[in-house]
Formats: sequence, C-alpha cells, structure tokens
Amino acid sequence: MCRNITTLRGLQPSASTEEIEAAARQYVRKVSGVQNPTSATLEPFEAAVTEIARITATLLAELPERRQPPTTVPPLRRPEVRARLAAKQAMDLATESASPPESSSG
Repeated sequence: MCRNITTLRGLQPSASTEEIEAAARQYVRKVSGVQNPTSATLEPFEAAVTEIARITATLLAELPERRQPPTTVPPLRRPEVRARLAAKQAMDLATESASPPESSSG
C-alpha cells in the first residue's frame, strides 16, 4: 500500500526525527487521500502525523537491532534529495525576505 515509505529500522545512524515524520506524513497522505491539507483537513491531518510519528519512534526504539541495514537509502539521506530540499528552503527564505511587511491599518 505505501510503497514510497522506506524502511527506517537498522539505519546507521538511527532514523532522524525528520525521517520518521516524513514517513508518518506519507502514510497519512496515503490512507487519508489528502495530499495538500485544507483548512478543513489540516488539524486532523497534522494530529495524525504527530501521533503516528510518536508511535513509530517508540516502535523503532523498542525493536531489537536489525541484522542487516535496509537495502535502500531513505530519501532524506540521498544527496540529490537533500540538495533539492536545501534549494527549496533557500527559495522560501528569499521569498519571505522579499515580501513587503504587513501593515496594520485601523
């Protein structure tokens, strides 16, 4: 069902909070059918992501060590994905700083 969710158990170093949250977000997107939450779906969507990420972190902490590492590298550890995310973040920061400040008129 969730082919895009990668195995997080057995990673060296262990799966990061960012990787666990990304997997939880992908799972919630898949089961809910919500790709881009709206104001009506944002709160339950984010609550589900938070809860599933918490449960996943607990599960990974409680499972015994894995004998072999996963056969695929999780997306957030791939150089091309990290570069794409860094570029997007830089673009977002540039857009934020270029936006005129909001004025409050009474």
